[in-house]
Amino acid sequence: MGASAKLDRSAILEAAFEVLNQEGLEGLSLRLVAEQLGVQAPALYWHVRNKAELISLMAATFAEASGRAVLAGRTWQDKLILSAQARRQAMLARRDSARVCVMAQPLRSAAEAAPQLTAPLVTAGLTSRQALSYQAAVIAYTVGWVAYEQSQAMHDFLTQLIDFDASFTTGLHAMVRGFGAGESGS
Repeated sequence: MGASAKLDRSAILEAAFEVLNQEGLEGLSLRLVAEQLGVQAPALYWHVRNKAELISLMAATFAEASGRAVLAGRTWQDKLILSAQARRQAMLARRDSARVCVMAQPLRSAAEAAPQLTAPLVTAGLTSRQALSYQAAVIAYTVGWVAYEQSQAMHDFLTQLIDFDASFTTGLHAMVRGFGAGESGS
């Protein structure tokens, strides 16, 4: 990192993803992130408390990609599908991203997170309960799917059986179509 470059969370996250892509999750450390940035590790502690917070911030970038896509959808079904596709694409661009998501600790309380998760879906016609439930199912499906794609042994096996993109899309659409079946207000 050059003398004129600013050390902030964005730069730290970018460096952390570089380390993740090079070393994998096992090799990710604040020391290596600091080296990537050309600073001493203590300089990072002004921005990130520890490795657990770093992992949580990294996982949040996938949620942010998903959130931007939700805004483009017209119906709640479109919003769920677009958010899952965006999350998957963002995750596939980063090594071990599914494992990062599973290890991440929430950065906010449930009370703080719920309105942000539900607002676009409620605006499109769902109840808050439906929005949270459907969003949770789609996120779990997406993270699980990416875990299979990023597991070398499972990936090699499954590529002999399925097309990952087509199968993800088929499963996602089937899941979203099934939401609300038999419920009122969907």
